[in-house]
Amino acid sequence: MKKLLLPFLAVFFGLFLLYPLTYLLGGAFFVDSPEGGTRFTLEYFRIIFENPFYRECFFNSLLIACWTTFFCLAIALPLALLFLRCRFPGKTLFSTAILLPLILPPFVGAIGLKQCFARFGSLNLILAEFGLVDLRNPPDWFGQGGFAGIILLEVLHLYPIMFLSVQAALANLDPSLRDAAQNLGATSGRIFRTITLPLALPGIFAGSSIVFVSAFTDLGVPLMFDFQTTIPTQIFNLVTQADNPLGYALVVLTLVLVAAFFLLGKKLGEGNYAMLARSATYDDAVRLPAWAGLAAAAAVGLLLTISILPHLGVILQSFAARWFFTVLPGEWSTAYYAEVFSNDLTSISIQNSLLYATLSALFDLGLGFGIAYLLARESFRGKDLLDVVAMLPLALPGLVLAFAYFTAFSRPPFDSLGWIDPRQNPTLILVIAYAVNRLPYIVRAAYAGFQQTHVSLEEASANLGAGPLRTLWKISLPLLSANLIAGTILTFSFAMLDVSSGMILAQESAFYPVTKAIYMLMGRITPTAPSVACALGVLAMLLLAASLALASKLLGQKMGQLFKA
Repeated sequence: MKKLLLPFLAVFFGLFLLYPLTYLLGGAFFVDSPEGGTRFTLEYFRIIFENPFYRECFFNSLLIACWTTFFCLAIALPLALLFLRCRFPGKTLFSTAILLPLILPPFVGAIGLKQCFARFGSLNLILAEFGLVDLRNPPDWFGQGGFAGIILLEVLHLYPIMFLSVQAALANLDPSLRDAAQNLGATSGRIFRTITLPLALPGIFAGSSIVFVSAFTDLGVPLMFDFQTTIPTQIFNLVTQADNPLGYALVVLTLVLVAAFFLLGKKLGEGNYAMLARSATYDDAVRLPAWAGLAAAAAVGLLLTISILPHLGVILQSFAARWFFTVLPGEWSTAYYAEVFSNDLTSISIQNSLLYATLSALFDLGLGFGIAYLLARESFRGKDLLDVVAMLPLALPGLVLAFAYFTAFSRPPFDSLGWIDPRQNPTLILVIAYAVNRLPYIVRAAYAGFQQTHVSLEEASANLGAGPLRTLWKISLPLLSANLIAGTILTFSFAMLDVSSGMILAQESAFYPVTKAIYMLMGRITPTAPSVACALGVLAMLLLAASLALASKLLGQKMGQLFKA
């Protein structure tokens, strides 16, 4: 099997990972020489650093990422400790509901959040009723043209990922270490500082890496707030100016910063965190007193209420026939859901997204299973390299990869091939972009299944005369079916709601995915456009909610492993 897979993987990763990134680096570091050929230069980077506008963009993007990471950790760490160490009313229900913020792309949530916190939004109107706000000069809760709103949306969307990573790390701690410290007279605070927190650092740094990179490279939320002074929005604005080398330089700087942060997180997370036992030895969660349990439930409920405000805003807007200067819509209608399927832009976008997501998920299923099989069951030279390459998309923001694909495959020799040039037909490149971005999810899900399936079962099949393919079909696949199905569901649902790849690669309305259709609708001046966009967002939200619920049921506690950096 490896004789067939390894050459294919070498060609695939060479063409769709190594070549685009090499082309990207060439556009940033090399310039045509007057004497002919090219020469190395750092001129484009000098222009960027000397330009106060681009410095402001970098500063804003860094601030957004840093504040988002800080607030996500501030929420996730105590939340994970509460869920692992305590029993309180509604804990089972809350443990599922904590994932609710993941079911709505944050840029869609911006629509709902504006209805709540805009200058004449619901919050200011409610406060005005009690005389706390003067509507002649209402406060701008988003601050500086939407900066605070961007951070709020990023935090509300990303803290569940931090929670999953931190909770997985805390769940692996040996509780006997805390018991020994307590027997020696250590206080709870000292136990946390000297035992719990240090041993949980790998999970904390892993979650922080994902959150920081996601917030720094997010394109959709700044666009929805029309906040142009960020690096992702400038890359988006430069994507159609393929001859402008500043776009290449900005993407390379983003890639370098992301790589540096991942390496820093890995370095800080290194150390000896090994324990003789794991938390599975016994359950040490304590039942809180009645008043404390109710307080914990109320605190978690308040957090979830705030977290779903964007969702509620989107849902209300999708039914709002008229919503102006009132706390809730003045008139209601379900016509916008019908319009989603009758409107040319939205109906085509749904078909396109279903096509792109289905093809990419099926491709990921086959490719991810093959890679996981090679890593878990085969021995060959370059095995560690394959592992690194397969996981590389976790450190490659979709924004970077989409820009690299657009520039690399819209130039010779690919510009003469209409089926691969994204300017002519982006279908293939979008499918590949979606597949490469989500490949680590399916690889990790399949690899975890192989680790839990003893190789002796496959050896017994081979000893009874079954060939490798029959063993794979009759033994390996059935035992891994839950992992593979869950991973495929996740890759499909996340591809359906991908923002960066669709925004950059789909330039014509005939090829728009759902996310770009929502963005284009919000740019229209027709009064029904926001409600139609929200109706489309609600349908996407329901799809992702069902996908996450099914994947969580199939994977159980292993769900958090898919979100580790």
